[in-house]
Amino acid sequence: MGIQLTPEQLSIYERIERGDGHLFITGRAGTGKSTLLRHLTESSKKQIIVCAPTGVAALNVGGQTIHSLLKLPLGVIAEAPLRQSAELKRMLGKLDLLVIDEISMVNADLMDAIDRSLRQARGVRSVPFGGVQVVMFGDPYQLAPVPGDAEERAYFADHYASMWFFDAKVWRDEPIEVVELVHIHRQSDLEFKQALNAVRHGTVTAEIAQLLNDAGARTPPGDEVLTLATRNDTVTRINARELARLPGKSKTAVAEVSGDFGGRQYPADVDLQLKLGAQVMFLRNDSEGRWVNGSLGKVVDIGGTVWVEVDGEQHEVEPAVWEQFRYSYSPTTKEIKRDVVAEFTQFPLRLAWAVTIHKSQGKTFERAIIDLGSRAFAPGQTYVALSRLTSLEGLYLSRPLQPRDIIVDQRVRRFIHEVRERDAARAARQDLRDEQPAPAAAQQPAETAAEEDTRDRVDALFAPDGPTPF
Repeated sequence: MGIQLTPEQLSIYERIERGDGHLFITGRAGTGKSTLLRHLTESSKKQIIVCAPTGVAALNVGGQTIHSLLKLPLGVIAEAPLRQSAELKRMLGKLDLLVIDEISMVNADLMDAIDRSLRQARGVRSVPFGGVQVVMFGDPYQLAPVPGDAEERAYFADHYASMWFFDAKVWRDEPIEVVELVHIHRQSDLEFKQALNAVRHGTVTAEIAQLLNDAGARTPPGDEVLTLATRNDTVTRINARELARLPGKSKTAVAEVSGDFGGRQYPADVDLQLKLGAQVMFLRNDSEGRWVNGSLGKVVDIGGTVWVEVDGEQHEVEPAVWEQFRYSYSPTTKEIKRDVVAEFTQFPLRLAWAVTIHKSQGKTFERAIIDLGSRAFAPGQTYVALSRLTSLEGLYLSRPLQPRDIIVDQRVRRFIHEVRERDAARAARQDLRDEQPAPAAAQQPAETAAEEDTRDRVDALFAPDGPTPF
C-alpha cells in the first residue's frame, strides 16, 4: 500500500523534486515529517542518499550513518584532512539529493564536514555541498546535539555561535530555507494542541500549566498504563518488577545478527525476555496493518512464534528483519545503489510497562503516565513526552509539572524566531512586487482558521529570550 500524502506534504515533496534548493523540513510532533521523508525516499526520481547521525536513526529510515557514508573521523573534525577513495568520489559525484534525518542531532562541526566532504569529492569547492541538494528533517525542539567532553565544548565555544547545525559556517553564504509542516495529525483537540505548542516554545502560562496538571492528576486505570520515564534505570526497574509479578518462568528470544552493524546500536533487545501476560510494544509497522510501531499488546502464547493480543484480537507475531544499508556506485547502471550489509533478526517487541521518553519518539499513545523524576534534564524532554499522547484524557502525571520541567534551548527559540521574521519580511516584499498569488505547487497550504488562531495565541506569548512564565 502506497504512502498517501496530504496536500501540505505533497506540495513540499514537489518543491524538492522540481527544485535544487537546500531545505530544512521541521514541524511540531505529529505533523507527518517521517511520512514525507519515507515517501521522498521511495518516490524521488533523483539520485538520492538518505543518512542520519546515529545507527538507530539510520536503521529507522533505511539509510546509512553520516560518518560511515562519508568516511568521516569521529569527534571534532575541524580542518582535519578528509581521505576519500576513488569509489566514494564516483558515488558522491553522481549524487543529486542528500537527505539527512534527525538533523537536530548533527552539530555545526559535522554539518561543515558534510559540506567540505561533498565539495572535495565532487571537485566543486566554490559551491555549498559541491552542488548537491541537501534536505534535512527534524525538530530542534525535540532532539539536541550531544555535548562532548570539556575540550570539545571549548572548541565549539571558540568557533561557533552554538553546537546547533544551523550555526554551521556553510549557512553564512547559503541561508537555510525552513519549511514548517503545520497540520497536526496526532491530536485533534485545539486546547491540547495549544498547550503542547506552549510547552514546545517554553511559553507555558499558569493557566496552561493548570490545564495539564489537572488532567494529569487523575488516577490511572489499572496497572497496565504505559509509563514514559526520563531515565533508563527507572524503565528497567518497572519492567523487571512487572515481569517478576507474572507467574511462570521467562522465555528468552535471542536475536540473530549477521554482518557488521558498526557498533551495538541495535533496534531491539538482543535477549528479549517474555512471559505469558507480559505487556509489550511493537517496534515495527505490520505490512497487513494489524499493528503499527508503538502499538501496545499482551503476550498470550509463546512457542516458535509469539501470539500477542492487540485491541481484543490475537495475532501471531514472527521475527522481523532489520536491514542495515550501505550506498555504492554501480558502473554498470551508472546509478547509486543501496546494498544490505548487515541484518538483525528479532521479534519486533519490547517489554512495555515502561519506556524511556527518548525511545518513545515517533510513537503515538492513547494514554500514558509521564514520570519526569525529580525534574526533566534535557531540552524538549517534557514536550516529547506530552506530545506522544492523542488527547488530554490519556494524560497521567506522576507529579505536577513544575517550571523547571519546561526546558527550551534559547538558541533554538531565537533561530525559529529569526526564520519567521525573515519569512514575514520576504512575504511582505513579494506582496509589494507582485500582488498575484504564487503558483499552487509553491504555496504553503494554509492552516485552518482555528489552527491559525491557536498558533497566533501561543506565539503572542513568545519572546526569544523570555523566561518561563509560570
